[in-house]
Amino acid sequence: MQFETQLLGILPRLRRFAHALARDGADADDLLQAAVERGLMRRDQWEPGTRLDSWMYRLMRNLWIDTVRATNRRGETFVPPEAGEQVGTGGGQEDAVELGNVGRALGTLPPEQREAIALVLVEGFAYREAADILDIPMGTLTSRLARGREALMARLGEAA
Repeated sequence: MQFETQLLGILPRLRRFAHALARDGADADDLLQAAVERGLMRRDQWEPGTRLDSWMYRLMRNLWIDTVRATNRRGETFVPPEAGEQVGTGGGQEDAVELGNVGRALGTLPPEQREAIALVLVEGFAYREAADILDIPMGTLTSRLARGREALMARLGEAA
């Protein structure tokens, strides 16, 4: 399958991950666009036969880290904490409220926990794949997931 065809197939998942990182619709779309552009420019660095989604997730995460670092150096806030509440809405009113609660709770987690949860629980990556994308040891991923799940459940319990 061609690189471009595979990339088109994973765009919705990349967009969700961008929203999990950026927590703001416009910033997430900018991040997605930058990641796709960089992926297309560097397609020769991707090895056919390996997982394109993992490669693109890592590329997007690295772009996000660079963006946050640059923003912090300028002393500005990149995203407001309440952003990202309507990501993926489309169900009934109760579903939208619950999704908003989950989005808000996810947005309060530290970035490390938010990334781990987005990759494993939302995107469905195996622990090893998520650890590789985040470039961390498997034990670190497991710790972040455990702490993130616990914090998420506590926050969602408060919202009920």
